[in-house]
Amino acid sequence: MQELNNRVVIITGAAGNLGSTTAAVFGARGARVVLVDIDQQRLEEAQKQLPDGVESTVIETNLLEQASVDAMAEAVVAKYGTIDIIANIAGGFTMGPQVHKTSDKEWDFMMDLNVRSIFHTSRAVIPVMQENGGGRIVNISARAAREGKAKMGAYCASKAAVITLTESLAAEHKFEGINVNCILPGTIDTPRNREEMPDADHDKWVPTEALADVILFLCSDASRCVTGAAIPVFGQS
Repeated sequence: MQELNNRVVIITGAAGNLGSTTAAVFGARGARVVLVDIDQQRLEEAQKQLPDGVESTVIETNLLEQASVDAMAEAVVAKYGTIDIIANIAGGFTMGPQVHKTSDKEWDFMMDLNVRSIFHTSRAVIPVMQENGGGRIVNISARAAREGKAKMGAYCASKAAVITLTESLAAEHKFEGINVNCILPGTIDTPRNREEMPDADHDKWVPTEALADVILFLCSDASRCVTGAAIPVFGQS
């Protein structure tokens, strides 16, 4: 069993399905959990779902504004003294038009949500990890990063950028005890996906609990020699 022994873990996108599941899994393993999202009410609802006895904090944060991210990181350090782990769960998907019909607004939305958010959190937390001698960063890419799909150009490109950003961060900090990895989920079994794809075989999709277990591994001592990896988690889909 991978115990986290009071390590301070930031979970972005903590109000969502995967984020809240990951927060619960980390809390059950002894982490002090910081739930970060843009919606305070949903954050508080996610906090209530944590196992009894988990030490937790909620911080409403706009990941697309560096000042908001910096203020979040400063608040975490002020309360706990450090940041050991960040799981960058925040992100999203929208089906788009064909690439040549994609507007700047549609392109920027995917790049901001899936890449800029990680860029901002990296700038905020890495100096803290450097000062404290190490840390773990896990990002969420997607299977779609490996193969472009029609009418998904902006999404596929943004998730491919997550892989490259992960590899660059890993290369820059591998001698500082900061491991940076990402996972590539297949179709995640969430209420929204079930609603949008009611005729699919949901049993073949990836449960949020399975993804959270992989994230947990990448943040544990068991993964101490793993950095720069892009790990497929496709289930049977």
